[in-house]
Amino acid sequence: MCTTSTPYDDVYRTMLNDCSSLILPVINEMFGEHYTGKEQIVFGINEHFVNFQNGEEEKCVTDTAFTVIGITRKKYHVECQSTPDSTMLIRMFEYESQIALDDGNVKGNTLTVTFPHSGVLYLRHSRRTPDEMTINIRTSGGEVSYPVKVFKTQAYTIGEIFEKRLLFLIPFYIFTHEKRFQVYNNNEKKLESLRNEYEEIKRKLEELMIAGEISEYTKCMIIDMSNRVLEHIAAGYENVREGVENVMGGKVLNYEAKEILNRGISQGVGQGKREVAENLIKRGKLTFEEIAEDTGMTVAEVEALAEKLGVLTSA
Repeated sequence: MCTTSTPYDDVYRTMLNDCSSLILPVINEMFGEHYTGKEQIVFGINEHFVNFQNGEEEKCVTDTAFTVIGITRKKYHVECQSTPDSTMLIRMFEYESQIALDDGNVKGNTLTVTFPHSGVLYLRHSRRTPDEMTINIRTSGGEVSYPVKVFKTQAYTIGEIFEKRLLFLIPFYIFTHEKRFQVYNNNEKKLESLRNEYEEIKRKLEELMIAGEISEYTKCMIIDMSNRVLEHIAAGYENVREGVENVMGGKVLNYEAKEILNRGISQGVGQGKREVAENLIKRGKLTFEEIAEDTGMTVAEVEALAEKLGVLTSA
């Protein structure tokens, strides 16, 4: 969560920032919301300095805190964790305290802070992994607690992923098969069943794209990120890695999504430029002037779009 990260963290953050609308069905499933997919997602400050008990200070960088703006505004902090560990709650609380303080309001002699809705997306889980965790805060004025929702990606079949539109999970679906990699690697018939499953995934993504439910950019991003996860999780299983990559399209897709965006910009497609600018504004890493230069929009157009998204200043 802080200065170190894993390849899976990187894929999670890339998906969250570049295909942000895909997280909404996950939020619906995790928190019992009813977002339609038309809501705006605005990312918060992505750098904080956390002070520890020993006096040390550590810089934390994350893009996993965001606000969903629909009928109401709700802030969420959802981290991705490959394996449950005992320090997760501590790290969640450290960061969420900073998030709450960022938006804190002092009125008279009272400071009011609002903690975000909290959750963890586990890529691996066991029978001991809880469905929910709790953070208790004891103060001189009383005790308060809030839940940390747990989302277990391996609990969902491919059928459920597409039925509930949990497309955000597809890059991590390979974790479901991780314990059988040795079997797949040494048994061509078993490997063929895995390839067939990924043929189905690719076919269903194509159908959604043709139906206009997702863009070509989103389809390619999902496939690209799936391959990146595969490269790391199946690094020691060449037959598994090559088998799935051959179905999904291989390394050429690492650049295909970016090419689609660049083609849209070069052709002067207004909607395409706005979508790119919107993603860059949400990420909060570039100034409005830099975004205007990258997209071919004017600074005034970028500022107007940022105002619509509720982002008042640039990086």
